Order: sequence, then C-alpha cells, then structure tokens
Amino acid sequence: MDELLSLHRVNADRFTLLVEEVGTNWDAPTPCIDWSVRELVNHLTAEQLWVPELLAGRTIAEVGDKFAGDVLGDDPVATWRAAIAAAVAAFADETARGRTVELSVGTRAAHEYLDEMVTDLAIHGWDLAIALHVDETIDPLTVDRLLIEWTGRASELPHPLFGEPLPSEPTDDPQTKLLAIFGRRA
Repeated sequence: MDELLSLHRVNADRFTLLVEEVGTNWDAPTPCIDWSVRELVNHLTAEQLWVPELLAGRTIAEVGDKFAGDVLGDDPVATWRAAIAAAVAAFADETARGRTVELSVGTRAAHEYLDEMVTDLAIHGWDLAIALHVDETIDPLTVDRLLIEWTGRASELPHPLFGEPLPSEPTDDPQTKLLAIFGRRA
C-alpha cells in the first residue's frame, strides 16, 4: 500500500498543479467528450470528497447525494485543494489500510479503492493537461504500475467514464499504450 500511497500523492500533486493552471479556461473542452474542464475537475473533486466518508465506514446510502451536482462552488481551486488534502490524509491514516469500502461497484478493500483513485487522477490528469495545452506526461512510475495492472483487463475498468479501449502498437511508448487501454489516443 505504501507504493500506492506514494503514487496517489504524486498524481494528486500533479492534478493540483493543473487545476491551478486553469485560469479562465473552466469552460474549455476536454478529451472526455461530455465534460468541460470545470465538469472534469468537479468529477475528480467529488470523488476525493467521498474518500474520507467511505474510509470512515459510511455507506453510499448514508452519504446520499451530499456530493452530487456542482461541488466546486465559487472557488474551484480552493475546493479542489481542500478535497484532495482530506483524501490524501484519509488514505494515509494507518487505520484505513485494513478497511473495506462500499462503492457503487461493490465492496472493495481500501487498497483497491486507492488504486482506483490513482488511476482516475492519472488518466483524468492527462485529460486536463490536454485541455489546458500543457505537458501531458503522466508520472512514469504510475504508467508502469497501471500498465501492469490493466493490460489485458480493459473489460474490468472500474468506471464507465473511460472510453472503449483502442488498439496500440508494440512500438508505442508506455504512456501511449496505457492511454489506449482507457480509450485515449496520445
């Protein structure tokens, strides 16, 4: 779990830097066809807001629609920072490591939930970087871990928000191969 905690932090920091770069581009389109930059950041922010709740043992029913709709408010950057800080702290809490959480896809071990968060931060971080026209490089250690994990498992993707897997070539670089698994063309 220590490796996952480190990767979560690296990808959280990268996504935070990207959110801080948005400036006036909140309405810009992203590779997620139905989402603007604001909608993408809102999605990731809501996901991070769920983390402390679920790791504290609350169920989806208990949390209800608390994080539905626009969670960003008038200061999206500050809201993101607070949400990701709380999520990072919740995952770092040693008592959370042995827990299970109830997700929409069923009950998962905390480390599996953390793995899903790393995946979302990395792939959606790429989406945000593309939308902002900045360096879209995903952390190489994250790429390596996710490639090992997801190669051959595209049908098991944890969330329907990723596109259908695309073919990749043996000569493609690791990031290009990873993005293809998640329906993205580098």
